[in-house]
Amino acid sequence: MKKYMKWICAFSALITLGLATQSCSKNEGYDMSLLMPNAIVTLKPAEGTPSFYIQLDDNTTLEPVNILSSPIGDKEGRALMNFSETGQASEKYDRKVHVNWIRPVLTKDMVADAGDGNDGKYGSDPVEIADSWVNIAEDGYLTLQFLTYFGNSGIAHEVNLLNAGTESDPYIVEFRHNAHGDYSGSLASGIAAFRLDGLENGLGLPDTEGKTVDLTLKYKSYSGEKSIKFKYCTRKTTEPGKIDTGADYSLKLK
Repeated sequence: MKKYMKWICAFSALITLGLATQSCSKNEGYDMSLLMPNAIVTLKPAEGTPSFYIQLDDNTTLEPVNILSSPIGDKEGRALMNFSETGQASEKYDRKVHVNWIRPVLTKDMVADAGDGNDGKYGSDPVEIADSWVNIAEDGYLTLQFLTYFGNSGIAHEVNLLNAGTESDPYIVEFRHNAHGDYSGSLASGIAAFRLDGLENGLGLPDTEGKTVDLTLKYKSYSGEKSIKFKYCTRKTTEPGKIDTGADYSLKLK
């Protein structure tokens, strides 16, 4: 899916969460690099101060030097982030960073496949999966950026991920979208992350035991049923995705 929307929401992320650093000077003007995320991360609770740490990739954990508590409290969840290196080592983590801003991403557990009741329970409204760097299977999550029509009506579009695995192939999931009647307007983009493993409701995918497997994502597009394959290894980063700097994450989700 090509770029459709202009980048606007980084401004709201900076204002809403109050994590912006000074981004301009009298001589140079605005530092535009601060307006775009440079990482998709997992925020994880921790003992002590700060009371959370940031999982950047399989091998890298970050300690924020300018934030003491997570914007999502004591929960674990995914987030877009813009950060700067400090060059400082951390006693507990791999290194210290300065967080310019964080925008939490809707993070949900998978839900049960209701069979013939899926349309009524979870919706069957179409989306397009964006060609975006945030589409990634890592750290036990599948994070997706998608596009759909949004009428700026304040209606929250509902998204879910079904465990649609079978006995012969347990690594199948299905993305479901319920627009709740909001079908007109302009194309807008949303991002949601879904926990794939270790779910208390028993719906998590089987542990791959260190192996990399094909994870099939099914979804309904505007041109019919489609599927995408991700490389998946439990709690590992296996799909780097592509950069999309023309994204707008203004879609209201639940």
